[in-house]
Amino acid sequence: MGRLVARQVDRTKAHVDTRLCDTRPSATASSRPPKYQEIGNTLMDAILAGDFPPGSYLPSESALMKRFGVSRVTIRLALNVLRDASLIVGHQGKGYFVCTLQAVQDLGRLQGFGELMAPLGVETRSEVLSAEIVPAPAAAAAALSLKRGEDLVKIRRIRIAAEEAMSIDVSYFPLSIGQRLLELDLPHTDIFALIENKLGIEIGFADITMTVVPVEPDIGRLLNVNEGDVVIRTERLTFDASGRPIDYEHLFVRADCHQFKIRVPRW
Repeated sequence: MGRLVARQVDRTKAHVDTRLCDTRPSATASSRPPKYQEIGNTLMDAILAGDFPPGSYLPSESALMKRFGVSRVTIRLALNVLRDASLIVGHQGKGYFVCTLQAVQDLGRLQGFGELMAPLGVETRSEVLSAEIVPAPAAAAAALSLKRGEDLVKIRRIRIAAEEAMSIDVSYFPLSIGQRLLELDLPHTDIFALIENKLGIEIGFADITMTVVPVEPDIGRLLNVNEGDVVIRTERLTFDASGRPIDYEHLFVRADCHQFKIRVPRW
């Protein structure tokens, strides 16, 4: 899966519970995370670095107890860290199966890719394939309330987490927004964050349509998806707080790398 670019652990809020952690009290104990969290983070790094690839099994609980010199209770708490991140699944009698890294999209919230991956402690980045001013295609012109053929900014990116290509984003912006985005840090910052924090535009809502489609050859090559497989194609039109359309996108995401959830009321 490649190497994890960076992990940031917040050590200022963590507290050691000596009932659960196999560690001796020390002067610095209160500034360190619990032992199970440290072990969970170590195993997570190993999974994201490819030491335990998707489809493989982690070492047994007994082997992990011996490796880290801790109790079974501590190991099970550490494994819960990986379960909560959807990186492993327990199979009774077989052990802990390593899953593919997945972004979990709450369809009830409007989030950027970096925000989706943040709960996993994974730093994300983008490779900008192209960023240019082009005549507006018909669909983009209609979505953004522009004249057909009117100039707009088109940005194509690969979204990457833990050195794994997760999605291809093709985005269209009115010139007043897009030209300013071209001057900003597109490789390392979500466009939503740039729009809000750098351009001072409040994002209001988005209309989203999702379809499962056969992968196109160029998309498949960039996402490491085999010919004949499918991807999830998302069409997203984002509006600012006043209801003005500001961002029209086509997102092509690997089906094995994304989960979608939504809370649906009974009535």
